[in-house]
Amino acid sequence: MAAMTTRCSEAAAPSVQSRVCPTSMMSGFISLITCICGLVRWIFRWWNETRESLFREIDGVLYATSSLFSDDFESEIILDMRRSEIDSDGCKGEEQGVSGREYALVSEWMFYRALKWHYDMKNVGNFVAVEDNKADLFPLQISLSISGTTNSLVVKISQKGNGIGAFDKSCQIFNVKSGLVKIWDFSGQITKFFLQGRILPDKSELMIAEIFLELQVYGLSYDIMQKENDMSVEDTNTKDIPSSSSLKLNGHSEKVNSYVRVDHPLITNNSSQTYNLGLTGLYNLGNTCFMNSAIQCLGHTSHLVDYFLGDFRKDLNFENPLGVNGKLALAFGDLLRQLWTPGATAVAPRAFKSRLAGFAPQFSGYNQHDSQEFLAFLLDGLHEDLNRVKIKPYNEIKDVDGISDKEVADEHWRNHLARNDSIIVDMCQGQYRSTLICPLCKKHSVTFDPFIYLSLPLPSTSMRTMTLTVLSTDGTTLPIPVTVNVPKYGKFKDLIQALSIACSLRDDETLLVAEIYNNFIIRFLELDTHNDSLELVRDRDCFVAYRLLKEEDSLPLVVFTHWRYERSYVEGLPVLRKFGMPFVARVPESTNGSDIHNKFLKLLHPLVMPEEFSLDYPENTPDQQHTTEMDVDEKVADNDDDDDSKSEGFLFYLQQQGHYSEGPTIIMDEQPLLIPETRILSVRVSWPDEMLKRYDTSILSNLPETGGVALITKTPPESVSLYKCLEAFLKEEPLGPEDMWYCPKCKEHRQASKKLDLWRLPEIVIIHLKRFSYNRFLKDKLETFVDFPIDDFDVSSYTVEKDEDSQLGFRYKLYAVSNHYGGMGGGHYTAFAKCGEEWYEFNDSQVYPISEDQIKTSAAYVLFYKRV
Repeated sequence: MAAMTTRCSEAAAPSVQSRVCPTSMMSGFISLITCICGLVRWIFRWWNETRESLFREIDGVLYATSSLFSDDFESEIILDMRRSEIDSDGCKGEEQGVSGREYALVSEWMFYRALKWHYDMKNVGNFVAVEDNKADLFPLQISLSISGTTNSLVVKISQKGNGIGAFDKSCQIFNVKSGLVKIWDFSGQITKFFLQGRILPDKSELMIAEIFLELQVYGLSYDIMQKENDMSVEDTNTKDIPSSSSLKLNGHSEKVNSYVRVDHPLITNNSSQTYNLGLTGLYNLGNTCFMNSAIQCLGHTSHLVDYFLGDFRKDLNFENPLGVNGKLALAFGDLLRQLWTPGATAVAPRAFKSRLAGFAPQFSGYNQHDSQEFLAFLLDGLHEDLNRVKIKPYNEIKDVDGISDKEVADEHWRNHLARNDSIIVDMCQGQYRSTLICPLCKKHSVTFDPFIYLSLPLPSTSMRTMTLTVLSTDGTTLPIPVTVNVPKYGKFKDLIQALSIACSLRDDETLLVAEIYNNFIIRFLELDTHNDSLELVRDRDCFVAYRLLKEEDSLPLVVFTHWRYERSYVEGLPVLRKFGMPFVARVPESTNGSDIHNKFLKLLHPLVMPEEFSLDYPENTPDQQHTTEMDVDEKVADNDDDDDSKSEGFLFYLQQQGHYSEGPTIIMDEQPLLIPETRILSVRVSWPDEMLKRYDTSILSNLPETGGVALITKTPPESVSLYKCLEAFLKEEPLGPEDMWYCPKCKEHRQASKKLDLWRLPEIVIIHLKRFSYNRFLKDKLETFVDFPIDDFDVSSYTVEKDEDSQLGFRYKLYAVSNHYGGMGGGHYTAFAKCGEEWYEFNDSQVYPISEDQIKTSAAYVLFYKRV
């Protein structure tokens, strides 16, 4: 099987191109589907089966083609095409002439639709179904002219303008030793070409002028021809075929890199056995993962793919001022063809992105965007470019009082279709009923509006997961992160109570919770803040809960902040910088410098490096496994007596609360320190290099965010059903004060209640999960896990209109998901899509097979369903 694709070259002579081969006539794909010397009968049946299902009404015109290639002139192939005298207009593609060399000439959209149709057949599974088949797709340049003497089309394939491999493959296809070549023209392009040639002036210089075209040939590989034709062909030209590092496909050249993923095999189209249709990645042009994710979802929407692989150009609207003169649809159609080309490598969608920027300028740069926002603009742009309505009629709004909802809905829908008629409307647009109710007079106002996707809110969960660090103040345990579930709209006292239970707080202990920012304590949660709402806590905030003795509540508090010298990259000099989480402890009223020093060493004790600990202290015996506070005090005291140099390495400074500058040095003597009115001593500790080696300070820097992943508990995230999201979208709710409705009965603006209902459902239902929330103070992303159905999404109970005569169902099946990973400030988009019967992950240029149980994640952002 071979296919030849043609594109008009810019090098064509203007006079000939405009009069003999207009771009509108010869541009695009012309494909040749062949049966060589009885090669395999299924190849001819391949096209016959497609015609029977898709192109039944198209007849073929037979052309007898002779090859003038000879051994004396091996640098050029000349084909002379003449219309056969046999009446072939009624050809239906029967298997006549299978023993000869025959081709079927089809237009681009026929070829792609044929490929896609066979790919979708259950008994095929992949494009090439015969064992050991391998398809080739290679560029080829030809020239066309009309012979004035014989009234035939002259096709020339020159070795001069082509690579050696491409020219030799052409010799295999058009080998003169195989006899005449017969071409059935199902495209109608040759007939148009001849008709244009006949009306030319009788001037020989025009008759022999040539039109240069660039072709791409889709043909049989050498191993098939050897196996089936019993020919001995030496494959010496594979080195001239572009390798995976650079391959030109449909006029598109891009570099291809190799990637390796450990957990899943990377899908490539270099297999010698088959080609995978539809498994082509998209290069990231710079923060364009949002675009790639949405395109892959649309690129696996079968209704849309079949349309754009077909003859969609007939619907282009060049007059619509709301579109871009069909350019966006053409660019998108070309991109889909590249994604569904057999053997295609990853594609860089530069041309498409450029066209999109003409319609939506906000996508012209390389900033990160929202995939759902991009999807909305793309579908709107495609609709306007493909709107079959050239002149939109004016529809007057009629009085609907006393008319049934069904009549009103049908009238609204007819008015909508009278102005909007495109594949996007056919495929994606539905209709919902919107009801406004006056709270005083109960006046109802009903309208029916179209929708192209459903933006569903995520119902607020009742609980919230928070992670805090719990730190003892007796020097017996290391800091540990603790994760708890608290009421989402609860108070700080709920958080403290949950922490007390999670960390097994003793009856004689209490928790003092502090917020940490930039290695400082910026506030304590005192008793007067315990009733403050937890909504004030953001997921990126950091909190530490200090365990203190209740009996010491009246004593002053000491706060130790850690500082160390680090080399400055600017001046090259050491600079004192803060690090780690602060220490907190209670101290006596008449505390002195030595007390402060000993208290700090006591808090540091759990951080002693294991190897250092073994040198200073004997190994624990079975009877000494439990360390008490008294044990720690004794060890610290012993350590002070044995080696004062180890304790005197730290420098302590008093620091005024709210000031970061270094205060007076704390002297290690018995002189009591002055306790401030705040009852908080702020101490700045300077760490020497030898102490940084003695203690594991990395533990101090391991401070999780409250919204971070649970580290010591495996609390499953709360989930919400997709049906609950749909119910939240459809529930009745009052309008905001800024959206007051003017009641025609009360003659005043009222805060009416609004109720939405699904009325008319489309073939494709696109569901946008509103994960990003905004208010006056915060922007946040909801990580709620949405449990969405895959094989059976039944919306019958949520649809108001159920026409018994309608053959349309209310059950849908998932086929694609756009995912977003990360938070508000960035993140990454990928896509899951079903191709055939299998699921795949599309991560920019990389494509991996995945299992169905991996589809449901908390990253799901836009869901694509098709009617079953």
